Amino acid sequence: MCEKDPIKLIEVFNSWQGEGPDSGKAMIILRFKTCNLNCSWCDTRVKMRITPEAEYPLAQLQEIINETGSGILVTGGEPTMAKHYNDCLKLLNYLEYPIANVESNGCQLVELVENVKKNKKVNYIFSPKIFHLSDAEIAEEKALELFNRFPGKIYLKIVYENNNMHLKMFMERICNLKNKIPGQFVYLMPEGTTRATLIQNSEKVFDAAEKYRFNFSSRDHIIYGFV
Repeated sequence: MCEKDPIKLIEVFNSWQGEGPDSGKAMIILRFKTCNLNCSWCDTRVKMRITPEAEYPLAQLQEIINETGSGILVTGGEPTMAKHYNDCLKLLNYLEYPIANVESNGCQLVELVENVKKNKKVNYIFSPKIFHLSDAEIAEEKALELFNRFPGKIYLKIVYENNNMHLKMFMERICNLKNKIPGQFVYLMPEGTTRATLIQNSEKVFDAAEKYRFNFSSRDHIIYGFV
């Protein structure tokens, strides 16, 4: 892994974090192109498909950080999948930033956290996608490993689907593990790719967040249209 090699991304722009614990903070969005999953409700599916990659030298990205004073939001796509892993690690280890967020479905998230320099201020957002029973079991195991090994650095973010029984089972399990996965580190979000759909679905998410004692996260980038 060479520090001088440019990073391949499909987007670099000034914005704000729209989800999770750092919602509302000024961020430079650094978006990778590809993902190991294909979620029907993903709000970046089209963008990932049609936008070509471009090369960004680390020095250019550092200039943007220095000019704006913003943190960085590393997202995708999936930043930790094999194609992007080394570039993601370079962004986190070689850039100087006030704070970083990494959004991941957990692909190689454990390995990434292990290899990021310990002095870096990074919040890792584990956002598992659960469609089957096996997904719920794998997500629970990974969440336990992440929270056990990296306390205070991991947040769990869940797109709530009211009719997804496997997801509800996963949430019940997480709720019963509060001594290992504290509820204040768990965020529920509404499903949807438009403002109207998000608002329509939010009522059930608030009910679920109250039931399980988790946090509610809106998806401000969609509601307010800043991404």
